[in-house]
Amino acid sequence: MRNEQAAYRYAKSLMDLALERDQLDQVRADLLLMRTTCASNADLRVMLKSPVIRADQKQRALNKVFGGQVGEVAQRFIAVVTRKGREVLIPEIARAFEELYLVHRNIVICRITTAVKLTSVELEKVRQLTALRYPGKTIDMRETVDPAIIGGGIIQVGDLQWDASLRFKLHVIRRTFAENPYIPKF
Repeated sequence: MRNEQAAYRYAKSLMDLALERDQLDQVRADLLLMRTTCASNADLRVMLKSPVIRADQKQRALNKVFGGQVGEVAQRFIAVVTRKGREVLIPEIARAFEELYLVHRNIVICRITTAVKLTSVELEKVRQLTALRYPGKTIDMRETVDPAIIGGGIIQVGDLQWDASLRFKLHVIRRTFAENPYIPKF
C-alpha cells in the first residue's frame, strides 16, 4: 500500500512536469517503454531490487538500458528516482502514470473477453453501450479471445464487470445444485 502511494506521488509529479513542458505523450511513451522493459527482463528487475548494488551503479545501468531511447524528462526522472532509492518503483510509477494519463485525456478502457473474435459490428455495439454509461469519454476497446470461457463474454470497464460467459453461468448452476434446498422430512 505504501509503495502504491509513493508510486502515485511520483507519477503525479511527473505528470505535472510533462504537462508543464508540453511533453505528455513523449513521457507516456518513455514510461511505457520502461514498464515493458522491466516486465520482460528479469535481470533488470533483480538489479532494481538489489540492496547490494549502489544507487550510482543502478543509475548507470538504467542509463545504458534506456539512454538513447527516452527523452530528457524521463532521463531526469530516472536520476531522481534512483537518487531517492525508489528505482524499484519504476514499473508501478509507470502504471500509475498511465492511469493519470487516461483520466487527463478523458479515456475509458473497455476490456472485452470472448470465446471467439467479435465482428466489427458487435464491437461497435459494445462501444455504444459503454458510451451510454460514460458520456463524453473516449472509449478505448481492448479485445481478448479466451476459449476457456466457452461462450458469451465478459465486459470490464474500470471497476465494473459484467460477466455473461457460459463458464460463469455453469459455475452458478453448479453452486445452486450443491446447496440442495431439498431436506427430507422422515
